[in-house]
Amino acid sequence: MKDQFGREITYLRISVTDRCNLRCVYCMPEEGIPLVQHSQMLTYEEILDFTRYAVSRGINKVRLTGGEPLVRKGIQSLIRSLAVIPGIRDLGLTTNGILLSEMARDLRQAGLHRLNISLDTLDPERYRALTRGGKLGKVLKGIGTAQKVGFGGSDSPIKLNCVLLPDTGQEELQKLRVFTQKEGLELRLIHCMDLKEGSFTKVEGGEGGDCAHCNRIRLTSTGILKPCLFNNIGFDIRVMGAKKALDAALHNKPAAGSTNTCDSFNYLGG
Repeated sequence: MKDQFGREITYLRISVTDRCNLRCVYCMPEEGIPLVQHSQMLTYEEILDFTRYAVSRGINKVRLTGGEPLVRKGIQSLIRSLAVIPGIRDLGLTTNGILLSEMARDLRQAGLHRLNISLDTLDPERYRALTRGGKLGKVLKGIGTAQKVGFGGSDSPIKLNCVLLPDTGQEELQKLRVFTQKEGLELRLIHCMDLKEGSFTKVEGGEGGDCAHCNRIRLTSTGILKPCLFNNIGFDIRVMGAKKALDAALHNKPAAGSTNTCDSFNYLGG
C-alpha cells in the first residue's frame, strides 16, 4: 500500500484517548484542555473494524497511544483482540509508565509485543516539575515490572522516549544513557516539537520525523484518519467508511510535514 509519493505505508498509530494522568509541560497546559466527550470516541469495535481493514491493505505495525492509553477502561481487551488479527507483526503501546506496574502482566498476557515509555529525566524533582506532579518511582517500578513479565530483550527492547527541552543538560542525558545501557533498554531522543510552528526534527534512535521515508498514518480517538502529524488534513472514518478514508489519506499524504493548527499532542498521540 503506497501513498502518492511511492512511500510504503505499513504503520498505523491509534490514539485511544485524549485523557492523561500527567500534565507534562510540553504536552498541555497545567489546567488541562477541553476533553473529547465519551460519546464522540471510537468504540473498541470501531477501532478493530478499521484496523482489520487497514491490515488487509498492508498495515503490519500497530501502536496504541493517547493521551495515556492505560487510562482507558478495558484497554487489555482491545489489545487481546488486536493481537489475534492475522498480519499484525508488531503490536506496541506508548505509555508514561505511571500505571505500568499494575498492568504490565495483563498487557503481556493480552498479547502486547513491545513498550515505549516516556521518561525525560532520572531526577525525581525535575520529573515532578516536568510532569506537574508525577512520581518517578512509579515509572521505574513499572519498567522493572515490565521486564519481569517478559517485555524487552534483544528482539523487542523496551524503548525510553526522552523529550529534549531547552534546559535538558548533558549530565542528565548521560545518566539516562547509563541507565538504559545497564537495564538493556533503548533510548530515543525526541527534540521538543511545536505543532503550530511546524517545528520538528528526526528522532535520534528512532524513525519519526523522517518525512522522506514516513510509513505511518494516524487514527484519532474520534475517528479522524490523519496522513501526517504536522498537517491539518484528516478524514472521518465514520462518515466516509474505512476504504474511502484510507484511500483519501494515502492520496493526500503530503511530501513533508508543515504545521498543524487545529490539534494537540494529547489528542493526536505524537
